[in-house]
Amino acid sequence: MRQLRLLVFAAIICLPPAEAAQPVKFNQACTSMPRHLWLSLSALQTKVEAQGYKIQKSRLTSTCAAFESIGEDGGQIEVFVDPTNGDVKGRVRL
Repeated sequence: MRQLRLLVFAAIICLPPAEAAQPVKFNQACTSMPRHLWLSLSALQTKVEAQGYKIQKSRLTSTCAAFESIGEDGGQIEVFVDPTNGDVKGRVRL
């Protein structure tokens, strides 16, 4: 019984904290303009690349365009831009 308790205790200690397992999220709206006023994803990607980002993946969310990229330090980041003009609204390390 004692060995079982030690084993359970050791397993619990080895688990990462719940907040460490959750990815960081960008919880802001980039625009409130309707989608028919947004630039195309390829036009937005061109604008983001012109700012020095190396895009790997791109997607649209409900209010932002999101681009997975490599940052200046070589780490992976996600860049969130206003889809109406390509202005960067935030960055999140992946």
